[in-house]
Amino acid sequence: MGAKGVISLIIVAVLVVVGLMSVFVVDERERAVVFRFGEIVQADPREGNPGLRFKKPFINNVRKFDARVQTLDADPQLFLTVEKKNLLVDSFVKWRVTDVYLYYTKLQGNKSNARNRLGQRVNDSLRQEFGRRTVKNVVSGDRVEIMDLVREQVNKEMEGLGVEVLDVRLKRVDLDPEVSERVYARMEAERSRVAKELRAEGSELAEQIRADADRQRAILLAEARKQSEQIRGQGDAQATAIYAKAFGQDRDFYQFYRSLAAYDNTFSDPSNLLVVEPDSEFFKFFRQSNPERALPASGSNQ
Repeated sequence: MGAKGVISLIIVAVLVVVGLMSVFVVDERERAVVFRFGEIVQADPREGNPGLRFKKPFINNVRKFDARVQTLDADPQLFLTVEKKNLLVDSFVKWRVTDVYLYYTKLQGNKSNARNRLGQRVNDSLRQEFGRRTVKNVVSGDRVEIMDLVREQVNKEMEGLGVEVLDVRLKRVDLDPEVSERVYARMEAERSRVAKELRAEGSELAEQIRADADRQRAILLAEARKQSEQIRGQGDAQATAIYAKAFGQDRDFYQFYRSLAAYDNTFSDPSNLLVVEPDSEFFKFFRQSNPERALPASGSNQ
């Protein structure tokens, strides 16, 4: 290859390099700023201009910025209500770059600067809104209103910085941990008091039921004893009447029968021992007995 060929290759290479330095591609998710020796000569509008773009090589340089929706999830902050009670608020913000010229000139195109400024604005606005409301208002129904007001207010303030605030959300609103512990302690004490009252009422009711059951038991036992005494008395009366009737019909036989029953009960066990006088009243039927005389008398009675 001769000198002309080498020169031609060099020229082609230079043309390719210059051509590559003269174009750039902008993604639809990005916004681009074109500089000339550090001075902004072109900035993409809100809608952007994606695709292949041209610039002057060695004179212009390009810087691209993310135009997608981004999330700022700040650390939980304490805010005072109108009642001077601290609330721990956890929030997040959805935002994006809309005016890349203002974004670069006001915030140097630095995402951390935008996040710091946005977080400060949101905290200030939340502090104002919470300072106008009670804890009950915040918890019961004003959360949506607070989020809408904060979004509108912060969006107006950030428009001059080329940033649009799309949404502000409150993830969590809690009492201050120290206050929460005290509240939980009071709730626990109240629940314990209610439990003690219920247990006391249950014990009182149990005692009443137990006392009523004991009273009914005593009444039933008394009625049963009364009926048993009445039945026993009637039985004794009938037995006495029968004994009296039998005694009246044959007094000697009745006494003899009762003596035989006494003998049977007394001498039922061989180990029984009875020490009495032989001529005592207990053995009178033994003394009066005469078998030889008793048999004919029995036969004559038949």
